[in-house]
Amino acid sequence: MQLYELFIIAVSLSMDAFAVSVCKGLSTGRPRLGHCLACGGWFGAFQAGMPLIGWLLGVRFQEMIVSVDHWIAFVLLGLIGFNMVRESRGGEAEELDASFSVRAMLPLAVATSIDALAVGVTFAFLQVDNILSAVAFIGVTTFVLSAAGVRVGAVFGVRFKSRAELAGGLILMGMGIKILAEHTLLS
Repeated sequence: MQLYELFIIAVSLSMDAFAVSVCKGLSTGRPRLGHCLACGGWFGAFQAGMPLIGWLLGVRFQEMIVSVDHWIAFVLLGLIGFNMVRESRGGEAEELDASFSVRAMLPLAVATSIDALAVGVTFAFLQVDNILSAVAFIGVTTFVLSAAGVRVGAVFGVRFKSRAELAGGLILMGMGIKILAEHTLLS
């Protein structure tokens, strides 16, 4: 996997966390640096941990399904992307409280990183060489975008939430199509 592809995946996966961070910034009103660091830390850690768990699961079962791994990657990325596009079109406003406590942030971090678990499985099928660097890159990217999202939410409100989810979803679907096309054209 090329660095630019990893960057695109990292940014795409970060869009859910960014959108929630925007909402947290909106609910906070005047976020402090601690609010930005809390959102970035929670979302970055889970966005890094979930693909690692997915990769570990995928490696375990890789030999059994190597003949259809490109289809699995295509379907997983396509479904994740489609779901993000659908959510961006939903129009319902997310109501979040201003709390940054463990009780408030843990469910949000888990919910926004479930997609990353599936991407981790895809990484195993794509035989990503240095998984620790890849998940660290995803975590740092999510940290930065989530921390910035809190400030964006305070300044601009929820105007960018649906656009961020739409862009992330379309990019993930495009990556799935690219993987499938490369495999079928090279086979």
